[in-house]
Amino acid sequence: MTSELASVLRAWRNRVSPEAVGMPAGAGRRTPGLRREELAALAGLSVDYVVRLEQGRASAPSAQVLGSLARSLRLTNDERDHLYRVGGAIVPTDRNLPRHITPGIQRIVDRLADTPSSVYSAAWDILLWNPLWAALLGDPSTLASRNRNLVWHFFTEGEAPVVRDAASRLGFARDIVADLRIAFGRYPDDSNLARLVDDLRSSNDEFAALWSTLSVSRHLAERKTIASALVGEITLDCDVLTVPGSDLRLVVYSAEAGTVDAGKLDVLRVAGLQAFATTIAVGPHPSTEPTLLTAPSHADSNGML
Repeated sequence: MTSELASVLRAWRNRVSPEAVGMPAGAGRRTPGLRREELAALAGLSVDYVVRLEQGRASAPSAQVLGSLARSLRLTNDERDHLYRVGGAIVPTDRNLPRHITPGIQRIVDRLADTPSSVYSAAWDILLWNPLWAALLGDPSTLASRNRNLVWHFFTEGEAPVVRDAASRLGFARDIVADLRIAFGRYPDDSNLARLVDDLRSSNDEFAALWSTLSVSRHLAERKTIASALVGEITLDCDVLTVPGSDLRLVVYSAEAGTVDAGKLDVLRVAGLQAFATTIAVGPHPSTEPTLLTAPSHADSNGML
């Protein structure tokens, strides 16, 4: 169904205004919606690959690529399901972890442009982030797919640029494993989640020991210090909010107004917008992996949370 896939991608791209994704409309635009290079930048794909998809010349895209396109194009759940069908992929079901970013969730993140914000699945796969998040913690689009999972990244690569003492690190490790067990019990048929847990248990003794405690609890909030190459150490409140009806997590960092840390966030905000503008201008590295770097609606360290 490559011709149907090509048709719907072109139609949906043309209906998304640049302003809706935080891009300037500019003068003399011949495209009613997004340009192909803009969609490619949002979805973390090469422009050539987007062109081939829209011309029906690409091989069947992966479910990850389709999911990234669905998020970038602000598709509803029904539209997303149709995209999966015409793309030749299995439509996500309630037995699998929700990973779809609805237009409403996207708008929430857009409106949090002054706050480092991201959206995670219940298994702690990062799905969406804004430029200020990338400026603070590193751009997740530079990571391999497995390393975009917070739990895997924490236990295999560490937590840089977050600065912790031993007690804080152990507390976070316990919290995140106990939180992951909730998702593991809720979605027993999700093969990706099962594989994640199996791989961590077999390769990481610390994770295996914490998993064996059978602890179950949600990770909700903490105060973190982050080492930034641009502004030095910055201490922020990190809150984890559950998105009603979706089992997604909205993670936000904030600083009290008027503090030194709030001033450092202002500096990072400018850096984030400049980095996003560069991404749009030159395009991301060619990839078939889904990434999503969204600009605020009014417009290397690789830490994950």
